[in-house]
Amino acid sequence: MNRLRFIVAIIAIFFNMLVAFSAECHHRGMLEEPYCDNDYDLIADLPTDPKQMITPQTLIVSFSPFEDLSPYSKYITRFTDHLATCLDSKVIYYQMQSNEAEIEAMRAGRLHVAGFSSGSTVAAVNRAGAVPFAAKGNEQGIAYSGLIVIARSDSPYQKITDLKGKRVAHTDAVSNSGHLGALALFPQEGIIPGVDYEVIFSGKHDLSIVGVKSGDYDAAVISAEVYERMIGQQRIKEGEFRIIYQSEPFPAAAITYSHKLAPEFREKLQQCIFDYRFSGSMQHELLGADRFVPINYQKDWAYIRMLLEEANQIRQEIFQNVAAGNKNGWGARLYTWLR
Repeated sequence: MNRLRFIVAIIAIFFNMLVAFSAECHHRGMLEEPYCDNDYDLIADLPTDPKQMITPQTLIVSFSPFEDLSPYSKYITRFTDHLATCLDSKVIYYQMQSNEAEIEAMRAGRLHVAGFSSGSTVAAVNRAGAVPFAAKGNEQGIAYSGLIVIARSDSPYQKITDLKGKRVAHTDAVSNSGHLGALALFPQEGIIPGVDYEVIFSGKHDLSIVGVKSGDYDAAVISAEVYERMIGQQRIKEGEFRIIYQSEPFPAAAITYSHKLAPEFREKLQQCIFDYRFSGSMQHELLGADRFVPINYQKDWAYIRMLLEEANQIRQEIFQNVAAGNKNGWGARLYTWLR
């Protein structure tokens, strides 16, 4: 009898050790704690403890504030109404005031579904457990955008090296098309943001564009998609500006969900979103996109991650220059912003 109890106890201990081992985080990669990437797909795994999985009674949704979203309010309402009907659940849309606020809300569990711009998608994946699964597109695939630099058409600036010593608007510190892409791409063109010209964060792409028009900035680093939309909305005229730089195209944004969403709920959520079709006027606003299409973060965001890695190298060089005693000028100011 004692021998049997001993064997049962050993089996129980072994089983508990096996469960504990399976719950361990063997690989994290670029993800911050407490997120794990044991399957090496670059995104946070579903929690191993079922108690940590969630099926929201009220789904909280938000989209990145990379421009003034008020012109799109009716389209957002139609989308959230569709989700509410499809999921048979209450859906609340909450507009965040910055990319950072949106990332922190998802990390804190106050946000379940979020649209992030291309650069902030990477930050949300690494810092908030966001799982990218969709992007705007059509039957041909993902809708792409890119980074452009604009100046007034009556200005003397013809190329980005003409901006040395000038005031240039960037959007915010986690935007790819509005900031980080410039850090990665411009040095090979012969100009370093924050060192060769003054970087001024405007907060949004449309504010940067309007600021160039009004003369507040000499130029602006912005999303090509936002620029084209503002022309289509007749908020600006194409002839008022000159494009002096254009990057390779990349996805403009991603739709993500919290890694904690229970498998059954996330599957239903994805199907509801993939089944949704944009209205004719919304297709016009979104430059021909008519639906959300599936994405593979590992593959489709590879170019963006490469740009962000190169931007980080530039930041490290700036840090080293400041640490070496070069603490004057715009480089020091950029160093302060990026700390």
